[in-house]
Amino acid sequence: MAKAMIVQTGGGFDKVVAGEREAAAPQAGEITVRLHACSLNYHDYAVVSGMWGPSAPRIPMADGAGVVTAVGPEVSEFAVGDAVVSAFFPSWEDGEPEVEGFATVPGDGVDGYARELVTTTASAFTRAPKNYSHAEAATLTTAGLTAWRALHEHGRLKAGETVLVQGTGGVSIFALQFAKMAGATVIATSSSAEKLAKLKSLGADHVINYRENADWGAIARDFTGGRGVDHVIEIGGPGTLEQSLAAARIGGHVSLIGILTGLTGEFPVVTALIKQIQLKAVLVGSRRQQRDMIRAIDANDMKPVIDRNFRLEEIVAAFKYQESNRHFGKICLEF
Repeated sequence: MAKAMIVQTGGGFDKVVAGEREAAAPQAGEITVRLHACSLNYHDYAVVSGMWGPSAPRIPMADGAGVVTAVGPEVSEFAVGDAVVSAFFPSWEDGEPEVEGFATVPGDGVDGYARELVTTTASAFTRAPKNYSHAEAATLTTAGLTAWRALHEHGRLKAGETVLVQGTGGVSIFALQFAKMAGATVIATSSSAEKLAKLKSLGADHVINYRENADWGAIARDFTGGRGVDHVIEIGGPGTLEQSLAAARIGGHVSLIGILTGLTGEFPVVTALIKQIQLKAVLVGSRRQQRDMIRAIDANDMKPVIDRNFRLEEIVAAFKYQESNRHFGKICLEF
């Protein structure tokens, strides 16, 4: 039996308990992984906090990383000792999106990785980047791949283009790093002077305090000489979309990713039509896209930004820290 953190039906921080789960020997097509780290995302927060809690007791966390300890028959992709990182959609290998909703997503529709040991289908993992710690690898499953898919799969980011990122959460920081890695110009927003300084140190070419500048979309456009930005990483949702469209160039690409300002709201249809905006909703990505991202990470020796690590048993404290919005980059559990 191995340690596991379990969220009781309905979720809520007061419904998170420590327990144990057995990991059976792997059958055909399966592997056993000794997990060493997870990373927190807004989706995980929604499950654990009870915003949309599970309909049955659930081991949370979609992002997990560790080492393969056993391999079942018919598995050729992995060997014992491989460092691996989880896939958000284990059944989506490549091509067009195949999964609607979260029924197959670890930590939501099925048990996730807030545990020490798991036996699951081999497609639930890919190899981790070389020279990454387990905590560093665990940051990639959701936030890293979302940013990668938005910029490279859909945006077809080119050197010299301009990318606007919102805030200092995991997706936005990864988007900044991937954009700079590709030779793009980055405009970043935050409400914190301290965080804006950190964004500059990571390579952001221009920064905007959105709390002090409500019309930050126009300011971002001015940074491009009036042309508008090529790519917007839209994290806020309904409350920030109007400014994102204001910032975008004619025919610009807006990746709709987050819901931090709410689930519904008015849509600036006229602005989108006049500018012929390419609006693309992005929900993480496929296993092939994850492997592509990891190859690029290895080739460029890129490292994620981790704000703070907690122990597995401190999962509630970690989510409360996330809730405070004091973090810059990723928050991880190590065990």
